[in-house]
Amino acid sequence: MTYQLNFPALWPYLPQLLAGLWTTIELTFMATVGGIALGIAGAAIRCGNNVTLRRIWGIYVEAIRNTPFVVQLFFIVFGLPSLGLKLTAGEAALLAMLINLGAYSTEIVRAGIQATPKGQWEASRVLGLSRSQTFFRVILPPSLKRIYPALVSQCIIVMLGSSVVSQVSYQELTFVASLIQSRTFLSFETYFVCTLFYLALSIVMRQLLLLAGRRFFGSYS
Repeated sequence: MTYQLNFPALWPYLPQLLAGLWTTIELTFMATVGGIALGIAGAAIRCGNNVTLRRIWGIYVEAIRNTPFVVQLFFIVFGLPSLGLKLTAGEAALLAMLINLGAYSTEIVRAGIQATPKGQWEASRVLGLSRSQTFFRVILPPSLKRIYPALVSQCIIVMLGSSVVSQVSYQELTFVASLIQSRTFLSFETYFVCTLFYLALSIVMRQLLLLAGRRFFGSYS
């Protein structure tokens, strides 16, 4: 028996797929901005002089990097309500992605900072700059340029990982695709189109982020 592909049957569901894609884009944008900001703050803490804060942030980073994202998501969705903190599916999805990216980007940014020659710190002190001024004006910009491609790759990984939030009924692209498949029983066609959407989103997102990087940092070569 030969299976007959039936992609035209998905045409009526295109608006739903596009709505799911847009939800994924919104979620990814907010998680990327927040996660990178959290990572920069975390890198500053990890490179700072406060031992207590360094240890606390280090525990957070290791806990996130050594546990599955789906477990982190389920903890936020099902665990936090036990402590009285109830979140919607969208809020939980965003918080999980933000915390996840924040931990990984902390270590990526910290690696860039640690690769900075110590002479730059010493020169800044000679010029009378405070530690915060040195960090944000002298150390951080070249450090971000150094690790920016790796940071872009991590943002793509987090975007692709957003498909997991469909497990808590958040109506992003994967959730919509699963819903359409359950109605049409066109598994191959539905998930093939879903795959193409993720592939296109990954390529576009990478190119936009790299373009923004070249705009702010110049060439990476």
